[in-house]
Amino acid sequence: MFSCSDMHEPAGCDCCGAGRGFFPAGIQAMASMPPPTNIEAMSGAGRARSSSGGGDLVIDCHGHYTTEPQELFDWRKRQIAAIGDASQMPSIDSFQVSDDQLRQSVEGAQLKLQRERGTSVTLFSPRASGMSHHIGDAAVSAAWTRLSNDLIYRMTQLYPDNFVGVCQLPQSPGVEPKNCIAELVRCVEELGFVGCNLNPDPSGGYWTDPPLTDRWWYPFYEKMVELDVPAMVHVSAAANRAFHTTGSHYINGDTTAFVQFLMSDLFKDFPTLKFIIPHGGGAIPYHWGRYRGIAQDQKRPPLSELLLKNVFFDTCVYHQPGIDLLTKVIPAENILFASEMVGAVKGIDPHSGFNYDDTRRYIDASTILTSDQKRAIFAGNARRIYSRIPAKLFG
Repeated sequence: MFSCSDMHEPAGCDCCGAGRGFFPAGIQAMASMPPPTNIEAMSGAGRARSSSGGGDLVIDCHGHYTTEPQELFDWRKRQIAAIGDASQMPSIDSFQVSDDQLRQSVEGAQLKLQRERGTSVTLFSPRASGMSHHIGDAAVSAAWTRLSNDLIYRMTQLYPDNFVGVCQLPQSPGVEPKNCIAELVRCVEELGFVGCNLNPDPSGGYWTDPPLTDRWWYPFYEKMVELDVPAMVHVSAAANRAFHTTGSHYINGDTTAFVQFLMSDLFKDFPTLKFIIPHGGGAIPYHWGRYRGIAQDQKRPPLSELLLKNVFFDTCVYHQPGIDLLTKVIPAENILFASEMVGAVKGIDPHSGFNYDDTRRYIDASTILTSDQKRAIFAGNARRIYSRIPAKLFG
Protein backbone atom coordinates (compact mmCIF):
# COMPACT_ATOMS: atom_id res chain seq x y z
CA MET A 1 0.00 0.00 0.00
CA PHE A 2 1.22 3.48 -0.83
CA SER A 3 1.12 6.22 1.76
CA CYS A 4 2.39 9.77 1.94
CA SER A 5 5.79 8.51 3.03
CA ASP A 6 5.95 6.16 0.05
CA MET A 7 5.91 8.93 -2.52
CA HIS A 8 8.13 11.82 -3.43
CA GLU A 9 5.92 14.90 -3.47
CA PRO A 10 6.61 16.99 -6.58
CA ALA A 11 7.37 20.65 -6.15
CA GLY A 12 4.38 22.97 -5.91
CA CYS A 13 2.92 23.48 -9.35
CA ASP A 14 -0.06 25.43 -10.59
CA CYS A 15 -0.63 23.19 -13.58
CA CYS A 16 -0.90 19.90 -11.76
CA GLY A 17 -1.78 20.96 -8.23
CA ALA A 18 1.19 19.18 -6.72
CA GLY A 19 2.28 20.70 -3.48
CA ARG A 20 -1.13 22.27 -2.90
CA GLY A 21 -2.51 19.09 -1.37
CA PHE A 22 -5.04 17.17 -3.36
CA PHE A 23 -8.78 16.61 -2.93
CA PRO A 24 -11.00 13.45 -2.36
CA ALA A 25 -14.06 11.42 -1.39
CA GLY A 26 -17.73 11.66 -2.02
CA ILE A 27 -19.32 15.00 -1.84
CA GLN A 28 -22.65 15.23 -0.02
CA ALA A 29 -25.03 12.46 -0.97
CA MET A 30 -26.55 13.34 -4.30
CA ALA A 31 -29.99 13.52 -2.77
CA SER A 32 -28.83 16.16 -0.32
CA MET A 33 -27.34 18.44 -2.94
CA PRO A 34 -29.22 21.71 -3.41
CA PRO A 35 -30.70 21.93 -6.89
CA PRO A 36 -28.19 23.85 -9.01
CA THR A 37 -29.16 26.97 -10.87
CA ASN A 38 -28.17 27.20 -14.52
CA ILE A 39 -27.01 30.79 -14.67
CA GLU A 40 -26.02 30.40 -18.32
CA ALA A 41 -29.67 29.86 -19.17
CA MET A 42 -30.79 32.69 -16.88
CA SER A 43 -28.40 35.16 -18.45
CA GLY A 44 -29.13 34.05 -21.99
CA ALA A 45 -25.50 33.19 -22.57
CA GLY A 46 -25.18 30.10 -24.69
CA ARG A 47 -22.37 28.10 -26.15
CA ALA A 48 -19.66 29.99 -27.92
CA ARG A 49 -20.13 29.86 -31.66
CA SER A 50 -17.72 30.43 -34.49
CA SER A 51 -18.17 31.51 -38.08
CA SER A 52 -14.89 30.04 -39.36
CA GLY A 53 -14.58 27.32 -41.96
CA GLY A 54 -14.43 24.77 -39.19
CA GLY A 55 -18.18 25.03 -38.57
CA ASP A 56 -20.10 26.38 -35.62
CA LEU A 57 -19.84 23.49 -33.15
CA VAL A 58 -16.55 22.82 -31.41
CA ILE A 59 -16.33 20.02 -28.84
CA ASP A 60 -13.24 20.15 -26.65
CA CYS A 61 -12.78 16.53 -25.65
CA HIS A 62 -10.07 17.16 -23.05
CA GLY A 63 -10.86 19.51 -20.20
CA HIS A 64 -9.99 19.19 -16.51
CA TYR A 65 -11.36 21.04 -13.50
CA THR A 66 -8.11 22.79 -12.56
CA THR A 67 -9.62 25.84 -10.85
CA GLU A 68 -11.19 24.06 -7.91
CA PRO A 69 -12.19 25.86 -4.69
CA GLN A 70 -9.60 25.78 -1.92
CA GLU A 71 -12.01 23.74 0.22
CA LEU A 72 -11.39 20.79 -2.06
CA PHE A 73 -7.63 20.95 -1.56
CA ASP A 74 -8.15 21.33 2.19
CA TRP A 75 -10.33 18.22 2.33
CA ARG A 76 -7.79 16.25 0.36
CA LYS A 77 -4.99 17.34 2.69
CA ARG A 78 -7.01 16.10 5.65
CA GLN A 79 -7.66 12.82 3.92
CA ILE A 80 -3.98 12.26 3.10
CA ALA A 81 -2.93 13.22 6.63
CA ALA A 82 -5.35 10.61 8.01
CA ILE A 83 -3.96 7.70 5.99
CA GLY A 84 -3.22 4.99 8.53
CA ASP A 85 -5.59 6.43 11.12
CA ALA A 86 -9.19 5.75 10.15
CA SER A 87 -10.50 7.67 13.15
CA GLN A 88 -9.14 10.91 11.65
CA MET A 89 -10.38 10.32 8.11
CA PRO A 90 -12.74 13.12 7.02
CA SER A 91 -16.21 12.03 6.01
CA ILE A 92 -17.61 12.67 2.59
CA ASP A 93 -20.40 14.76 4.06
CA SER A 94 -17.89 17.04 5.77
CA PHE A 95 -17.00 18.58 2.41
CA GLN A 96 -19.10 21.67 1.76
CA VAL A 97 -18.89 24.11 -1.14
CA SER A 98 -21.65 26.30 -2.53
CA ASP A 99 -22.89 26.60 -6.08
CA ASP A 100 -21.73 30.22 -6.05
CA GLN A 101 -18.18 29.08 -5.26
CA LEU A 102 -18.31 26.63 -8.14
CA ARG A 103 -19.55 29.32 -10.50
CA GLN A 104 -16.83 31.69 -9.38
CA SER A 105 -14.19 29.03 -10.01
CA VAL A 106 -14.95 28.77 -13.74
CA GLU A 107 -16.55 32.06 -14.76
CA GLY A 108 -13.23 33.83 -15.17
CA ALA A 109 -11.41 30.78 -16.48
CA GLN A 110 -12.91 27.90 -18.50
CA LEU A 111 -16.15 29.68 -19.41
CA LYS A 112 -14.38 32.91 -20.32
CA LEU A 113 -11.94 31.03 -22.54
CA GLN A 114 -14.71 29.03 -24.20
CA ARG A 115 -16.32 32.29 -25.28
CA GLU A 116 -13.09 33.99 -26.30
CA ARG A 117 -11.67 31.06 -28.22
CA GLY A 118 -14.83 29.90 -29.94
CA THR A 119 -15.35 26.50 -28.40
CA SER A 120 -18.82 25.22 -27.63
CA VAL A 121 -18.70 22.51 -25.00
CA THR A 122 -15.97 20.83 -22.96
CA LEU A 123 -15.83 17.19 -21.90
CA PHE A 124 -14.94 17.93 -18.30
CA SER A 125 -13.20 15.68 -15.80
CA PRO A 126 -11.36 16.06 -12.48
CA ARG A 127 -7.79 17.36 -12.50
CA ALA A 128 -5.72 14.53 -13.99
CA SER A 129 -2.67 14.90 -11.78
CA GLY A 130 -4.98 15.22 -8.79
CA MET A 131 -6.25 11.67 -9.28
CA SER A 132 -2.96 10.51 -7.68
CA HIS A 133 -3.97 6.88 -7.51
CA HIS A 134 -0.67 6.03 -5.84
CA ILE A 135 -1.70 7.80 -2.62
CA GLY A 136 -3.29 5.63 0.04
CA ASP A 137 -5.23 2.45 -0.65
CA ALA A 138 -8.33 1.52 -2.62
CA ALA A 139 -10.66 2.98 0.01
CA VAL A 140 -8.86 6.33 -0.10
CA SER A 141 -9.03 6.34 -3.89
CA ALA A 142 -12.72 5.40 -3.90
CA ALA A 143 -13.69 8.22 -1.57
CA TRP A 144 -11.57 10.79 -3.37
CA THR A 145 -12.89 9.66 -6.75
CA ARG A 146 -16.52 9.89 -5.70
CA LEU A 147 -16.09 13.41 -4.39
CA SER A 148 -14.21 14.51 -7.50
CA ASN A 149 -16.83 13.06 -9.84
CA ASP A 150 -19.71 14.52 -7.87
CA LEU A 151 -18.15 17.97 -8.25
CA ILE A 152 -17.96 17.47 -12.00
CA TYR A 153 -21.61 16.44 -11.97
CA ARG A 154 -22.54 19.64 -10.17
CA MET A 155 -20.68 21.65 -12.81
CA THR A 156 -22.58 19.88 -15.60
CA GLN A 157 -25.86 20.76 -13.87
CA LEU A 158 -24.87 24.39 -13.39
CA TYR A 159 -23.66 24.70 -16.99
CA PRO A 160 -25.35 21.98 -19.09
CA ASP A 161 -24.56 23.81 -22.34
CA ASN A 162 -20.87 24.12 -21.49
CA PHE A 163 -19.73 21.00 -19.66
CA VAL A 164 -20.32 17.28 -20.19
CA GLY A 165 -18.95 14.90 -17.56
CA VAL A 166 -16.06 12.47 -17.93
CA CYS A 167 -15.21 10.49 -14.83
CA GLN A 168 -12.17 9.72 -12.76
CA LEU A 169 -11.82 6.07 -11.74
CA PRO A 170 -11.01 4.72 -8.25
CA GLN A 171 -7.86 2.95 -9.34
CA SER A 172 -5.17 1.84 -6.90
CA PRO A 173 -1.85 0.00 -7.49
CA GLY A 174 -2.31 -3.75 -7.39
CA VAL A 175 -6.12 -3.55 -7.26
CA GLU A 176 -7.94 -5.18 -10.17
CA PRO A 177 -9.58 -2.70 -12.56
CA LYS A 178 -12.93 -4.45 -12.12
CA ASN A 179 -13.01 -2.55 -8.82
CA CYS A 180 -13.78 0.55 -10.94
CA ILE A 181 -16.87 -0.82 -12.65
CA ALA A 182 -19.40 0.36 -10.07
CA GLU A 183 -18.17 3.96 -10.23
CA LEU A 184 -18.17 3.93 -14.02
CA VAL A 185 -21.76 2.67 -14.05
CA ARG A 186 -22.82 5.26 -11.46
CA CYS A 187 -21.28 8.10 -13.41
CA VAL A 188 -22.66 7.02 -16.78
CA GLU A 189 -26.12 5.82 -15.80
CA GLU A 190 -26.89 8.14 -12.89
CA LEU A 191 -24.84 11.26 -13.58
CA GLY A 192 -24.96 11.31 -17.37
CA PHE A 193 -21.21 11.13 -17.98
CA VAL A 194 -20.01 10.13 -21.44
CA GLY A 195 -16.57 8.61 -20.82
CA CYS A 196 -13.78 8.00 -18.35
CA ASN A 197 -10.10 8.71 -17.79
CA LEU A 198 -8.19 5.44 -17.48
CA ASN A 199 -4.78 5.51 -15.82
CA PRO A 200 -2.43 2.90 -17.35
CA ASP A 201 -0.01 3.36 -14.42
CA PRO A 202 -1.71 3.86 -11.03
CA SER A 203 1.70 3.60 -9.34
CA GLY A 204 2.66 7.06 -10.59
CA GLY A 205 5.68 6.21 -12.71
CA TYR A 206 6.77 2.76 -11.53
CA TRP A 207 4.50 0.74 -13.88
CA THR A 208 3.76 -2.04 -11.39
CA ASP A 209 0.44 -3.18 -12.88
CA PRO A 210 -0.04 -5.35 -15.99
CA PRO A 211 -0.13 -3.62 -19.39
CA LEU A 212 -3.45 -2.35 -20.72
CA THR A 213 -3.68 -5.36 -23.00
CA ASP A 214 -3.56 -7.91 -20.18
CA ARG A 215 -6.72 -9.81 -19.24
CA TRP A 216 -6.44 -8.09 -15.85
CA TRP A 217 -8.27 -5.19 -17.54
CA TYR A 218 -10.86 -7.22 -19.47
CA PRO A 219 -13.80 -7.04 -17.03
CA PHE A 220 -13.57 -3.25 -17.10
CA TYR A 221 -13.38 -3.22 -20.89
CA GLU A 222 -16.44 -5.42 -21.07
CA LYS A 223 -18.38 -2.80 -19.12
CA MET A 224 -17.02 0.02 -21.31
CA VAL A 225 -18.27 -1.80 -24.38
CA GLU A 226 -21.63 -2.54 -22.78
CA LEU A 227 -22.11 1.12 -21.86
CA ASP A 228 -20.60 2.31 -25.17
CA VAL A 229 -18.22 4.76 -23.54
CA PRO A 230 -14.61 5.44 -24.54
CA ALA A 231 -11.66 5.93 -22.23
CA MET A 232 -9.04 8.62 -22.46
CA VAL A 233 -5.74 7.01 -21.49
CA HIS A 234 -4.39 9.50 -18.94
CA VAL A 235 -1.75 9.01 -16.27
CA SER A 236 -1.78 11.06 -13.09
CA ALA A 237 0.93 12.75 -11.01
CA ALA A 238 4.39 11.23 -11.12
CA ALA A 239 5.55 9.77 -7.82
CA ASN A 240 8.85 8.77 -9.43
CA ARG A 241 11.27 11.68 -9.15
CA ALA A 242 12.81 10.78 -12.51
CA PHE A 243 9.73 12.13 -14.30
CA HIS A 244 8.20 15.56 -14.57
CA THR A 245 4.46 15.02 -14.35
CA THR A 246 3.27 16.96 -17.39
CA GLY A 247 6.54 17.23 -19.29
CA SER A 248 7.58 13.59 -19.45
CA HIS A 249 5.30 11.27 -17.43
CA TYR A 250 2.21 12.24 -19.44
CA ILE A 251 3.99 11.76 -22.75
CA ASN A 252 5.52 8.48 -21.54
CA GLY A 253 2.05 7.21 -20.65
CA ASP A 254 0.59 8.14 -24.02
CA THR A 255 3.41 6.50 -25.95
CA THR A 256 3.52 3.39 -23.78
CA ALA A 257 -0.21 2.75 -24.11
CA PHE A 258 -0.05 2.94 -27.90
CA VAL A 259 2.84 0.48 -28.09
CA GLN A 260 1.04 -1.91 -25.75
CA PHE A 261 -1.94 -1.82 -28.13
CA LEU A 262 0.35 -2.32 -31.13
CA MET A 263 1.88 -5.49 -29.67
CA SER A 264 -1.44 -7.11 -28.78
CA ASP A 265 -4.64 -8.56 -30.21
CA LEU A 266 -6.79 -6.58 -27.78
CA PHE A 267 -9.07 -5.23 -30.48
CA LYS A 268 -9.77 -8.69 -31.84
CA ASP A 269 -11.27 -9.43 -28.44
CA PHE A 270 -12.98 -6.03 -28.21
CA PRO A 271 -13.64 -4.75 -31.75
CA THR A 272 -15.77 -1.80 -30.52
CA LEU A 273 -13.53 -0.70 -27.64
CA LYS A 274 -12.44 2.93 -28.03
CA PHE A 275 -9.47 4.80 -26.57
CA ILE A 276 -8.36 8.39 -26.94
CA ILE A 277 -4.65 8.95 -26.51
CA PRO A 278 -4.22 12.57 -25.40
CA HIS A 279 -1.50 15.18 -25.88
CA GLY A 280 -1.39 14.49 -29.60
CA GLY A 281 -0.47 10.86 -28.99
CA GLY A 282 2.77 11.51 -27.13
CA ALA A 283 5.71 10.50 -29.31
CA ILE A 284 3.61 8.40 -31.68
CA PRO A 285 3.00 10.75 -34.64
CA TYR A 286 6.62 11.91 -34.66
CA HIS A 287 7.85 8.29 -34.74
CA TRP A 288 5.07 6.83 -36.89
CA GLY A 289 7.61 5.24 -39.21
CA ARG A 290 9.27 3.50 -36.28
CA TYR A 291 5.97 1.98 -35.14
CA ARG A 292 4.98 0.98 -38.65
CA GLY A 293 8.34 -0.74 -38.92
CA ILE A 294 7.99 -2.47 -35.55
CA ALA A 295 4.57 -3.75 -36.56
CA GLN A 296 5.99 -5.01 -39.83
CA ASP A 297 8.96 -6.69 -38.13
CA GLN A 298 6.61 -8.39 -35.69
CA LYS A 299 4.40 -9.60 -38.53
CA ARG A 300 1.57 -7.45 -37.23
CA PRO A 301 -1.09 -5.96 -39.55
CA PRO A 302 -0.62 -2.39 -40.83
CA LEU A 303 -1.34 0.20 -38.15
CA SER A 304 -4.40 1.46 -39.99
CA GLU A 305 -5.91 -2.00 -39.79
CA LEU A 306 -4.53 -2.95 -36.38
CA LEU A 307 -5.31 0.18 -34.34
CA LEU A 308 -7.00 3.06 -36.12
CA LYS A 309 -10.51 1.66 -35.81
CA ASN A 310 -10.17 1.82 -32.04
CA VAL A 311 -7.49 4.37 -31.12
CA PHE A 312 -7.86 8.12 -31.53
CA PHE A 313 -5.68 11.16 -30.82
CA ASP A 314 -6.44 14.63 -29.50
CA THR A 315 -5.03 18.03 -30.47
CA CYS A 316 -3.38 19.00 -27.18
CA VAL A 317 -0.25 19.97 -29.09
CA TYR A 318 0.87 23.50 -28.43
CA HIS A 319 2.41 24.86 -31.60
CA GLN A 320 1.49 24.97 -35.29
CA PRO A 321 4.28 22.67 -36.55
CA GLY A 322 3.19 20.00 -34.06
CA ILE A 323 -0.43 20.16 -35.19
CA ASP A 324 0.68 20.12 -38.82
CA LEU A 325 2.72 16.98 -38.20
CA LEU A 326 -0.17 15.33 -36.35
CA THR A 327 -2.59 16.04 -39.19
CA LYS A 328 -0.14 14.89 -41.87
CA VAL A 329 0.52 11.57 -40.15
CA ILE A 330 -2.78 10.64 -38.48
CA PRO A 331 -5.98 10.45 -40.55
CA ALA A 332 -8.39 13.28 -39.80
CA GLU A 333 -11.09 10.81 -38.78
CA ASN A 334 -8.86 9.71 -35.89
CA ILE A 335 -8.28 13.20 -34.46
CA LEU A 336 -10.47 14.92 -31.88
CA PHE A 337 -10.22 18.58 -31.02
CA ALA A 338 -8.92 19.27 -27.52
CA SER A 339 -7.09 21.99 -25.64
CA GLU A 340 -6.66 20.92 -21.99
CA MET A 341 -6.92 24.66 -21.37
CA VAL A 342 -6.12 26.01 -17.92
CA GLY A 343 -3.92 22.97 -17.67
CA ALA A 344 -0.30 22.03 -18.16
CA VAL A 345 0.72 25.08 -20.23
CA LYS A 346 -1.04 28.34 -19.46
CA GLY A 347 1.39 30.96 -20.78
CA ILE A 348 1.53 33.04 -23.93
CA ASP A 349 3.79 31.95 -26.77
CA PRO A 350 6.06 34.92 -27.53
CA HIS A 351 6.36 33.78 -31.15
CA SER A 352 2.61 33.99 -31.81
CA GLY A 353 1.36 36.31 -29.09
CA PHE A 354 -1.39 33.83 -28.21
CA ASN A 355 -1.74 31.23 -25.47
CA TYR A 356 -0.01 27.94 -26.19
CA ASP A 357 -3.19 26.05 -25.30
CA ASP A 358 -5.39 28.06 -27.67
CA THR A 359 -5.40 25.04 -29.98
CA ARG A 360 -8.43 26.18 -31.98
CA ARG A 361 -6.13 28.60 -33.79
CA TYR A 362 -3.86 25.83 -35.03
CA ILE A 363 -6.69 23.89 -36.64
CA ASP A 364 -8.19 27.04 -38.17
CA ALA A 365 -4.77 27.98 -39.58
CA SER A 366 -4.06 24.57 -41.06
CA THR A 367 -3.44 24.51 -44.81
CA ILE A 368 -3.34 20.72 -44.74
CA LEU A 369 -6.90 20.05 -43.61
CA THR A 370 -9.97 20.57 -45.77
CA SER A 371 -13.06 22.31 -44.40
CA ASP A 372 -14.79 18.96 -44.03
CA GLN A 373 -11.83 17.54 -42.13
CA LYS A 374 -11.79 20.55 -39.82
CA ARG A 375 -15.49 20.06 -39.08
CA ALA A 376 -14.85 16.41 -38.30
CA ILE A 377 -12.00 17.27 -35.94
CA PHE A 378 -13.93 20.07 -34.26
CA ALA A 379 -17.09 18.07 -33.57
CA GLY A 380 -17.99 15.20 -35.89
CA ASN A 381 -15.43 12.74 -34.59
CA ALA A 382 -16.27 13.44 -30.96
CA ARG A 383 -19.97 12.94 -31.66
CA ARG A 384 -19.18 9.58 -33.23
CA ILE A 385 -16.77 8.34 -30.56
CA TYR A 386 -18.55 9.76 -27.49
CA SER A 387 -21.97 8.45 -28.50
CA ARG A 388 -23.56 9.55 -25.22
CA ILE A 389 -22.97 13.27 -25.69
CA PRO A 390 -26.47 14.77 -25.35
CA ALA A 391 -28.12 15.39 -28.71
CA LYS A 392 -29.51 18.72 -27.45
CA LEU A 393 -26.00 20.18 -27.65
CA PHE A 394 -25.98 19.77 -31.42
CA GLY A 395 -28.58 22.45 -31.94
